[in-house]
Amino acid sequence: MVTELTAELLVDRLDPREPVVSPDGRLVAFSVRPVGRREEHARSAIWLARADEERSARRFTSGEAEDKSPRFAPDGSALFFLSDRAERGVVQLHRIRLDGGEAEALTEGKPGVATFAPLADGARVALLSADRPSEEDERRQEERDDPNVFGDWKPQRLRVLELETKAVRTLAAPGERHVRGVAPAPKGSLAAVVLWNTPELDNIALAAELAVVDLDADTIVTRWPLVAGEASVAWLGPRELCVNAPIDGGGQTGYGVFVAGLDEPELRLVTDELAGDPLALAVDGAPLFAVAEGLDCYLARLDAGELRPLGRHPGSIFQLGASRDGGVVATCLYHHVPDVWAGPPDGELRRLSDLAPELAGVAWGAQERLAWRAPDGLALDGLLVLPPGRSRADGPFPLVLMLHGGPYGRFGDDVQLHWALPGQWLATAGYAVFCANPRGGYGHGVEFARSVRGAVGLADWPDVEAGLERLIDEGVADPDRLALGGWSQGGYMTAWGITQTTRFRAAVMGAGVSDWGMMVAESDVPTFEASLGGSTGWEGPGPHRHDELSPISYAGRATTPTLIVHGEEDERVPVSQARFFAQALRGHGVEVELVTYPREPHGLGERLHQLDLLRRWRELLASRLGDPG
Repeated sequence: MVTELTAELLVDRLDPREPVVSPDGRLVAFSVRPVGRREEHARSAIWLARADEERSARRFTSGEAEDKSPRFAPDGSALFFLSDRAERGVVQLHRIRLDGGEAEALTEGKPGVATFAPLADGARVALLSADRPSEEDERRQEERDDPNVFGDWKPQRLRVLELETKAVRTLAAPGERHVRGVAPAPKGSLAAVVLWNTPELDNIALAAELAVVDLDADTIVTRWPLVAGEASVAWLGPRELCVNAPIDGGGQTGYGVFVAGLDEPELRLVTDELAGDPLALAVDGAPLFAVAEGLDCYLARLDAGELRPLGRHPGSIFQLGASRDGGVVATCLYHHVPDVWAGPPDGELRRLSDLAPELAGVAWGAQERLAWRAPDGLALDGLLVLPPGRSRADGPFPLVLMLHGGPYGRFGDDVQLHWALPGQWLATAGYAVFCANPRGGYGHGVEFARSVRGAVGLADWPDVEAGLERLIDEGVADPDRLALGGWSQGGYMTAWGITQTTRFRAAVMGAGVSDWGMMVAESDVPTFEASLGGSTGWEGPGPHRHDELSPISYAGRATTPTLIVHGEEDERVPVSQARFFAQALRGHGVEVELVTYPREPHGLGERLHQLDLLRRWRELLASRLGDPG
């Protein structure tokens, strides 16, 4: 029996995250949550599976609170995880034995634990958490005597929890800097930490530091500068480590793999010629990588200073776990309905979970891999999704151009189920969907990624149009029934597109940028935004590069009826971006609908809001493109 794909099936399905493998490779743990949140606080559960048995995954914790971030104890006897079960919204560290029993809370008090890592001795855990609020802090908050003073930082500090006594010791070695991440060595008392100057998220694009701390002596053993603060660290041995980090600072660049021994003065880049982009690093076991290349990913191992490719898999790998010896890996794969898979890194993976059996009967739209060239000859790729049971010979189709976020993003060869980029949702309604990967994304190396710095819109929009023209020429896309849409950077590209051409009959601008100058003032990652827009506004009276790249500057050219959707609590792309563009379109007589979602940040988390957006997509297309036939 064929199952009709409904909006409820999309947002009520269970979504796997954070797969980790036990030290001996026998078990896999991961967290599971519904795509759409029904309540104020998220609910998620920890699941366990046998790594060698298909569909063996079973729920291990209740899921009545937010249980997340599982990590196995070094001896494999217990599982650590974070949960707000004691006080909703305040996350604490818990431990539960794998042979049964109740979970034990290991920490208490506000503000809770940000992240953790068990130490190799099995008796301690490294914690990252901000300082507890003082009585004066709590009084001020209760009485609303709480002005926000810029620079009054509350950094995360490095702490060590003694499991037997539950005593917590705060280390002084990192000083007043914000400790972003911690990775204990496989033996001994050393741990690598990523240090930011402040807790501001903007530090992902600013200079930072990687340091190795002796947890027993409370001293920094060695340190290296990082050009940017977004870094993952794993140990290659007791005195050598590797780092997955941006190639250069300032935002919008590719990632590379760096290595260093504790006695070396600098980190060495070992992937400068890589044709893809390292996306995920297994930090809990052997340091294996997932590398995006084209529309797919492959697993790789560092061998003699080089990344040696292992098994290749269609689509995307964003998170990766590995056993201690690297013989077993676990990941979430999205080529089919998302599930957890595990197996040898150089062989076939087996599916451990079956989280969405209700989707088994859905007739999906046929998905085709595309390749074309930009006007300047650059090789590009993407996906075409056709309505179920249809082929190219049935064209031309009303077609939706779908635009991904980032720009450092990508459409991998994955089933397109996301509420923000709902390719299958639209295909099952009768529309063709073109998922384009213009320059600026990942999967093609560093130069491809950073080629849109200070040139968004101008550099990448011709890539998109070249692919669209090809689909029109091949009789796939009906040139009189075209729409476009996307989220985040895809929302920006949507706004840019409707100000550069009048060929589209409908547009959905989701959480998109309309003015890059305002982004530097209001976004929580202003350095990154300035790298895209090309200027800050304080260089002088102008003209400014960001005005040349802002859709708001060209709003008078637009004619396309546009749906603008945005979260009201968005700190990445503030809702003022949506309101400004809506005002501009209205001022020029363009039909526009502005929908804002209360309580929502940069991504919609609430179930009813996701349902609303999915339904608005179809309603807009039906009204503007007509019956898809």
